[in-house]
Amino acid sequence: MSISIDEFSKAEIRVGKVVMVEDIPTARKPMYKMTVDFGGFTRQCVGGIKEFYSKDQMQGRQVVAVVNLEPKSVAGVTSECMLLAAFDETMVSLLAPDRELPLGTKVG
Repeated sequence: MSISIDEFSKAEIRVGKVVMVEDIPTARKPMYKMTVDFGGFTRQCVGGIKEFYSKDQMQGRQVVAVVNLEPKSVAGVTSECMLLAAFDETMVSLLAPDRELPLGTKVG
């Protein structure tokens, strides 16, 4: 399936920093609820990355996320953005800038 550059440009992708990480004990699979700071605003994000990253590894980490998705309830928690990652059947690797960037920096 192909999408046009116009469709892709609708995704607002930005650099953020994880400022809070909590377990979601009611989730069926290991998940975190995270608050991500994007400079002028924050978003709550739910991610199934608990088996790949500890809370300490996530706290303060810069991440790349789509910030203009419709909110969705995941494991009873509202998720307002999506962290981007590369993954296969056995591993997840979060996408991040290769150097510290100002929060809210656009990614394209």
